[in-house]
Amino acid sequence: MPCPDYNRVHEGFKVAYTEMARQYPCFGFAAKMPNIEWWRTCVKNSFVKAGYDYDEETFEKIFRRIYSAFGSSAPYSAFPDALPFLRWARVKGLTVGIVSNAEYRYKDVILPALGLNQGSEWDFGVFSGIVGVEKPDPRIYKIALEMAGNIAPEEALHIGDSMRKDYTPARSVGMHALLLDRFKTADAESWRQSGATVLPDLVATQEWLTKNQNEEPKHETVAAQVLNRMSEKLKMGA
Repeated sequence: MPCPDYNRVHEGFKVAYTEMARQYPCFGFAAKMPNIEWWRTCVKNSFVKAGYDYDEETFEKIFRRIYSAFGSSAPYSAFPDALPFLRWARVKGLTVGIVSNAEYRYKDVILPALGLNQGSEWDFGVFSGIVGVEKPDPRIYKIALEMAGNIAPEEALHIGDSMRKDYTPARSVGMHALLLDRFKTADAESWRQSGATVLPDLVATQEWLTKNQNEEPKHETVAAQVLNRMSEKLKMGA
Protein backbone atom coordinates (compact mmCIF):
# COMPACT_ATOMS: atom_id res chain seq x y z
CA MET A 1 0.00 0.00 0.00
CA PRO A 2 1.22 3.58 -0.60
CA CYS A 3 2.53 5.20 2.56
CA PRO A 4 -0.09 7.60 4.01
CA ASP A 5 0.74 11.27 4.40
CA TYR A 6 2.72 11.70 7.62
CA ASN A 7 1.11 14.95 8.78
CA ARG A 8 -2.43 13.70 8.20
CA VAL A 9 -1.81 10.46 10.12
CA HIS A 10 0.07 12.30 12.87
CA GLU A 11 -2.87 14.64 13.46
CA GLY A 12 -5.35 11.78 13.14
CA PHE A 13 -3.43 9.76 15.70
CA LYS A 14 -3.35 12.61 18.23
CA VAL A 15 -7.13 12.94 18.05
CA ALA A 16 -7.78 9.17 18.10
CA TYR A 17 -5.36 8.56 20.99
CA THR A 18 -6.87 11.37 23.06
CA GLU A 19 -10.38 10.02 22.51
CA MET A 20 -9.37 6.44 23.40
CA ALA A 21 -7.49 7.59 26.50
CA ARG A 22 -10.57 9.51 27.63
CA GLN A 23 -13.04 6.70 26.90
CA TYR A 24 -10.83 3.79 27.98
CA PRO A 25 -8.09 5.19 30.25
CA CYS A 26 -4.98 3.23 31.16
CA PHE A 27 -5.20 1.29 27.90
CA GLY A 28 -8.60 -0.12 28.76
CA PHE A 29 -7.65 -1.33 32.25
CA ALA A 30 -11.04 -0.72 33.94
CA ALA A 31 -12.97 -2.06 30.95
CA LYS A 32 -10.76 -5.17 30.90
CA MET A 33 -10.10 -4.47 27.24
CA PRO A 34 -7.24 -6.54 25.80
CA ASN A 35 -4.23 -4.37 25.02
CA ILE A 36 -4.22 -5.36 21.36
CA GLU A 37 -7.91 -4.41 20.98
CA TRP A 38 -7.29 -0.99 22.51
CA TRP A 39 -4.55 -0.33 20.01
CA ARG A 40 -6.48 -1.85 17.09
CA THR A 41 -9.33 0.62 17.68
CA CYS A 42 -6.94 3.51 18.19
CA VAL A 43 -4.96 2.79 15.03
CA LYS A 44 -8.08 2.26 12.90
CA ASN A 45 -9.56 5.53 14.14
CA SER A 46 -6.25 7.27 13.44
CA PHE A 47 -6.39 6.26 9.78
CA VAL A 48 -10.08 7.09 9.45
CA LYS A 49 -9.60 10.55 10.95
CA ALA A 50 -6.69 11.07 8.55
CA GLY A 51 -8.93 10.19 5.61
CA TYR A 52 -7.80 6.59 5.04
CA ASP A 53 -10.37 3.81 5.31
CA TYR A 54 -8.97 0.39 4.43
CA ASP A 55 -10.95 -2.81 4.02
CA GLU A 56 -10.75 -5.14 7.01
CA GLU A 57 -8.22 -7.55 5.51
CA THR A 58 -5.86 -4.78 4.44
CA PHE A 59 -6.19 -2.92 7.72
CA GLU A 60 -5.48 -6.06 9.75
CA LYS A 61 -2.22 -6.63 7.86
CA ILE A 62 -1.20 -3.00 8.37
CA PHE A 63 -2.21 -3.01 12.03
CA ARG A 64 -0.30 -6.20 12.83
CA ARG A 65 2.89 -4.66 11.49
CA ILE A 66 2.34 -1.43 13.41
CA TYR A 67 1.50 -3.24 16.64
CA SER A 68 4.55 -5.45 16.29
CA ALA A 69 6.87 -2.53 15.52
CA PHE A 70 5.78 -0.44 18.50
CA GLY A 71 6.05 -3.48 20.74
CA SER A 72 9.77 -3.64 19.93
CA SER A 73 12.70 -1.29 20.44
CA ALA A 74 12.62 -0.21 16.76
CA PRO A 75 10.82 3.15 17.18
CA TYR A 76 12.65 4.08 20.40
CA SER A 77 16.13 4.97 21.57
CA ALA A 78 17.53 5.73 25.01
CA PHE A 79 19.16 9.06 25.70
CA PRO A 80 22.91 8.41 26.11
CA ASP A 81 22.89 9.71 29.69
CA ALA A 82 20.04 7.42 30.83
CA LEU A 83 21.85 4.13 31.38
CA PRO A 84 24.95 5.63 33.12
CA PHE A 85 22.72 7.68 35.42
CA LEU A 86 20.50 4.75 36.38
CA ARG A 87 23.52 2.56 37.13
CA TRP A 88 25.19 5.34 39.10
CA ALA A 89 22.05 5.79 41.21
CA ARG A 90 21.83 2.10 42.02
CA VAL A 91 25.57 1.89 42.85
CA LYS A 92 24.95 4.74 45.30
CA GLY A 93 22.41 2.51 47.02
CA LEU A 94 19.32 4.31 45.77
CA THR A 95 16.16 2.44 44.86
CA VAL A 96 15.33 3.33 41.26
CA GLY A 97 11.79 3.26 39.93
CA ILE A 98 10.08 4.17 36.67
CA VAL A 99 6.64 5.79 36.63
CA SER A 100 5.08 5.84 33.18
CA ASN A 101 1.79 6.18 31.36
CA ALA A 102 2.55 3.07 29.34
CA GLU A 103 1.25 -0.45 28.81
CA TYR A 104 2.77 -3.76 29.81
CA ARG A 105 4.99 -4.12 26.73
CA TYR A 106 6.98 -1.12 27.88
CA LYS A 107 8.02 -3.05 31.00
CA ASP A 108 8.34 -6.52 29.52
CA VAL A 109 9.77 -5.84 26.05
CA ILE A 110 10.73 -2.28 25.16
CA LEU A 111 12.87 -1.23 28.14
CA PRO A 112 14.84 -4.52 28.18
CA ALA A 113 15.38 -4.24 24.42
CA LEU A 114 16.86 -0.78 25.02
CA GLY A 115 19.28 -2.21 27.57
CA LEU A 116 17.33 -0.81 30.53
CA ASN A 117 16.72 -3.90 32.63
CA GLN A 118 14.95 -4.44 35.90
CA GLY A 119 17.54 -5.50 38.44
CA SER A 120 20.49 -3.74 36.83
CA GLU A 121 19.20 -0.31 35.77
CA TRP A 122 15.96 -0.05 37.75
CA ASP A 123 14.29 -1.81 40.67
CA PHE A 124 10.56 -1.39 40.13
CA GLY A 125 8.14 0.10 37.63
CA VAL A 126 4.69 1.63 37.92
CA PHE A 127 3.01 1.45 34.51
CA SER A 128 -0.49 2.84 34.03
CA GLY A 129 -1.68 -0.05 31.87
CA ILE A 130 -0.75 -2.48 34.64
CA VAL A 131 -1.85 -0.61 37.79
CA GLY A 132 -4.91 1.16 36.33
CA VAL A 133 -3.87 4.66 37.43
CA GLU A 134 -2.13 7.22 35.25
CA LYS A 135 -0.34 10.52 35.62
CA PRO A 136 -1.19 13.19 36.68
CA ASP A 137 -3.28 11.28 39.26
CA PRO A 138 -1.25 11.54 42.51
CA ARG A 139 -2.22 7.95 43.33
CA ILE A 140 0.35 6.65 40.86
CA TYR A 141 3.08 8.31 42.94
CA LYS A 142 1.69 6.81 46.13
CA ILE A 143 1.90 3.40 44.46
CA ALA A 144 5.52 4.16 43.62
CA LEU A 145 6.28 4.93 47.27
CA GLU A 146 4.72 1.61 48.28
CA MET A 147 6.68 -0.32 45.66
CA ALA A 148 9.90 1.40 46.76
CA GLY A 149 9.43 -0.20 50.16
CA ASN A 150 6.70 1.93 51.77
CA ILE A 151 9.13 4.81 52.10
CA ALA A 152 8.14 8.27 53.27
CA PRO A 153 7.54 10.76 50.43
CA GLU A 154 10.26 13.10 51.73
CA GLU A 155 12.75 10.28 51.08
CA ALA A 156 11.91 10.19 47.38
CA LEU A 157 12.91 12.33 44.43
CA HIS A 158 10.89 12.33 41.21
CA ILE A 159 12.58 13.38 37.96
CA GLY A 160 10.23 14.30 35.14
CA ASP A 161 9.76 16.59 32.18
CA SER A 162 6.18 17.83 32.67
CA MET A 163 5.01 20.30 35.28
CA ARG A 164 1.41 19.01 35.05
CA LYS A 165 2.04 15.27 34.92
CA ASP A 166 5.26 14.96 36.90
CA TYR A 167 6.30 17.83 39.14
CA THR A 168 2.97 19.03 40.53
CA PRO A 169 1.45 15.62 41.45
CA ALA A 170 4.75 14.34 42.87
CA ARG A 171 5.06 17.41 45.07
CA SER A 172 1.40 17.10 46.08
CA VAL A 173 2.14 13.77 47.81
CA GLY A 174 5.23 15.18 49.52
CA MET A 175 8.01 14.01 47.21
CA HIS A 176 11.00 16.06 46.21
CA ALA A 177 10.90 16.76 42.48
CA LEU A 178 12.85 18.31 39.65
CA LEU A 179 12.27 18.79 35.93
CA LEU A 180 14.43 18.12 32.89
CA ASP A 181 14.43 20.59 30.01
CA ARG A 182 16.27 18.68 27.30
CA PHE A 183 14.83 20.67 24.41
CA LYS A 184 14.80 24.21 25.84
CA THR A 185 11.02 24.37 25.98
CA ALA A 186 9.22 27.69 26.22
CA ASP A 187 7.66 26.65 29.55
CA ALA A 188 10.98 26.07 31.32
CA GLU A 189 11.33 29.66 32.53
CA SER A 190 7.87 29.60 34.10
CA TRP A 191 8.83 26.32 35.78
CA ARG A 192 11.84 28.04 37.35
CA GLN A 193 9.77 31.05 38.38
CA SER A 194 7.35 28.72 40.17
CA GLY A 195 10.25 27.43 42.27
CA ALA A 196 11.03 24.18 40.46
CA THR A 197 14.58 22.98 39.99
CA VAL A 198 15.11 22.68 36.23
CA LEU A 199 18.16 20.92 34.78
CA PRO A 200 19.19 20.22 31.16
CA ASP A 201 19.84 16.47 31.39
CA LEU A 202 20.73 13.54 33.65
CA VAL A 203 24.43 14.42 33.64
CA ALA A 204 23.55 17.72 35.28
CA THR A 205 21.14 15.87 37.58
CA GLN A 206 23.91 13.56 38.78
CA GLU A 207 26.15 16.56 39.45
CA TRP A 208 23.31 18.34 41.27
CA LEU A 209 22.58 15.33 43.47
CA THR A 210 26.26 14.79 44.27
CA LYS A 211 26.71 18.46 45.17
CA ASN A 212 23.64 18.52 47.39
CA GLN A 213 24.63 15.27 49.06
CA ASN A 214 28.09 16.61 49.86
CA GLU A 215 26.92 20.03 51.03
CA GLU A 216 23.65 19.14 52.80
CA PRO A 217 23.62 15.91 54.84
CA LYS A 218 19.83 15.88 55.00
CA HIS A 219 19.77 15.01 51.31
CA GLU A 220 21.45 11.68 52.13
CA THR A 221 18.02 10.41 53.20
CA VAL A 222 16.83 10.44 49.58
CA ALA A 223 16.17 6.71 49.19
CA ALA A 224 14.33 6.37 45.89
CA GLN A 225 14.74 7.81 42.44
CA VAL A 226 11.34 7.64 40.76
CA LEU A 227 11.95 8.15 37.06
CA ASN A 228 9.48 8.81 34.15
CA ARG A 229 9.66 7.54 30.46
CA MET A 230 11.69 10.73 29.91
CA SER A 231 14.69 8.36 30.00
CA GLU A 232 13.72 7.19 26.52
CA LYS A 233 13.36 9.24 23.38
CA LEU A 234 10.37 8.27 21.26
CA LYS A 235 10.86 8.54 17.53
CA MET A 236 7.37 8.57 16.09
CA GLY A 237 7.03 7.58 12.49
CA ALA A 238 4.08 6.86 10.23
